[in-house]
Amino acid sequence: MVFGKSLFWKAAVVAGMCSCAAAAHAQQYDMILAGGHVFDPKNHVDGTRDIAVKDGLIAEVADHIDPKEAVKTIDVKDYWVTPGLIDLHVHVYRSPNELRSYAGVLSVFPDGFTFRTGVTTVVDAGSSGWRNFEDFKANVIDISKTRVLADLNIVGAGMRGAKYEDNLDDMDGEATAKMALKYPGVIVGIKSAHFTGPEWKPYEQAVKAGTIANIPVMIDYGARRIERPLYGLLSEKLRPGDIYTHTYSGLRGEQDSQTGGPSKAMLVGRQRGIYFDVGTGGGSFSWSVAVPLMKDGFTPDSISTDLHIDSMNSGTKDMLNNADKFLAMGQTIPQVLTEMTWNPAREIKQTQLGNLSVGAPADIAVLSVEHGHYGFVDMYNTKKTGTEKLICQLTVRAGKVVWDLNGISSDDWDQAPTSDPRLAKRWTSFTERPFGSSRARAPFNGPIK
Repeated sequence: MVFGKSLFWKAAVVAGMCSCAAAAHAQQYDMILAGGHVFDPKNHVDGTRDIAVKDGLIAEVADHIDPKEAVKTIDVKDYWVTPGLIDLHVHVYRSPNELRSYAGVLSVFPDGFTFRTGVTTVVDAGSSGWRNFEDFKANVIDISKTRVLADLNIVGAGMRGAKYEDNLDDMDGEATAKMALKYPGVIVGIKSAHFTGPEWKPYEQAVKAGTIANIPVMIDYGARRIERPLYGLLSEKLRPGDIYTHTYSGLRGEQDSQTGGPSKAMLVGRQRGIYFDVGTGGGSFSWSVAVPLMKDGFTPDSISTDLHIDSMNSGTKDMLNNADKFLAMGQTIPQVLTEMTWNPAREIKQTQLGNLSVGAPADIAVLSVEHGHYGFVDMYNTKKTGTEKLICQLTVRAGKVVWDLNGISSDDWDQAPTSDPRLAKRWTSFTERPFGSSRARAPFNGPIK
């Protein structure tokens, strides 16, 4: 009987493969994500939809798409389905030649930290400058499955520590812009960070480069100096559309000392059209700053991590953990999803990203919402509790499944396949089987010796 059962199962598998293969000729889509709560702020979609994918692009979004039209259909009912998340502030220039440096071992390789949280695009925030960007491009950007974009540091040597980042002689707006213009669409911004001196030169040169290359500037304002107050940066130096990161650190004059709310500098910056980014990092987010600013309505334009080897193991952890913090402060799921998708795409002028328009890259995050009692930590190791936590169940990058937490795209091992395994490469980047094995092999039913 056991032997007969094995043969029956094998026959069913083979029959399933044959029927799938016969139907494949009529299948116009690679994959359908069916029945999820689709949220696409660009296109004002907020409800149950099916999404079809073909050749790495969004092919159709509709109330219902016939599953027979796709090689693979994945049931995402009860999940939020959103454009792949965009993390505007990471450090992924993982060069082995630098020890205590963000152009070295303080950075992380992107693919190990992105897909598991629904992130499909990251922007490296100034780890490289014009002198070493092409090394970064060759050794990280060009070989990563994650879409890696870059803000080019105004310091030619990049983010290699104070010795380099305080070097005014290596801040050249024209040379930086020249490199940015050489790689349009990859270099999407200019970065100034960690400067401790009193001069305005880093910011003036960064704006010069951004103006020549027509890309935004992101500022990590470094040490607080009375010679260059935050008000001067946000009211005069930066342009509308530039980005101020580490919004809730409180270290550089972001908070009014009397009211606890946003300082006059922050209010003026927002009035002028400056974007405000989260960038929690290892030491750039305080509950005592964030809570009162949020209560006063000073919400972020974009949620980002400032991911590196310290922040990923401290309060930041990852992109969704940062989103959870803002849920704990009263934002809604649509608000935080907007701040991780369409808003950052607009900030870096890459509006082909962060949406689910037909023809857009098929970068998709499928998220569940857990309810319970959770603690979220800031830079001072103090916590705020919340009741909601976002979990990434599935990530699609360029039309292929690259992360599947609970196997929702997979078939049960002892059942016939739901699609032809020979067509799996059309919808997944996972290895279908080890060399030499067969999907149709009968299961082992004998005794274990």
